[in-house]
Amino acid sequence: MRSDEDGDLTIERASQLAAFTSNGGTTDAVLAFFDSLPAVSLDAMRGRWRGEGLPSGHPMDGLLERFGWYGKAFNGPEDVQPLLCKGRRGDVFALNPAFVPIGFVNRHIGLFHTRFAAALVALAGPAAATRRPTARLRMTEHRGVVTATMIYDSLPINDMFRAVDGNTRLGVMDLRGMAQPFFFVLRLDRRS
Repeated sequence: MRSDEDGDLTIERASQLAAFTSNGGTTDAVLAFFDSLPAVSLDAMRGRWRGEGLPSGHPMDGLLERFGWYGKAFNGPEDVQPLLCKGRRGDVFALNPAFVPIGFVNRHIGLFHTRFAAALVALAGPAAATRRPTARLRMTEHRGVVTATMIYDSLPINDMFRAVDGNTRLGVMDLRGMAQPFFFVLRLDRRS
């Protein structure tokens, strides 16, 4: 493929992603977009990334943002911080996922969309902070493509990534027992 075609394809992907982040999409439409994107290598995930959910009608849509999710940090295959959160003073800290009752959250998702839950997490979050890595990064096959995958140490969750462009990733969270995938976007944080 010629480089001008690569540029056109990158612009088209960015445009599709912008439409999804603005207007949302169905699970099937976002999965089709995910499937159209190229795989990501482990090295291409290095760095600190800002995150945002991608609305797809999933019960978790908007939940991470409500709880102050900032993004993820990939310092190497054995050194991943999957839940960077923004503190009340604007500081960014790594939340230890071992303190997230994900099974309970998945079964009672409505409880976590309340202001009370968000306030509780804002108060308790810094107490559950860690400096240790709490996930790993591996190449795994998902939907027929081998791509970078983040594997939580303490939760039954894998996040698979595809490249929208050099600085943007589309992620799909696969949680054991969850009926549909949850989608999110990562953008490389150049300030880190």
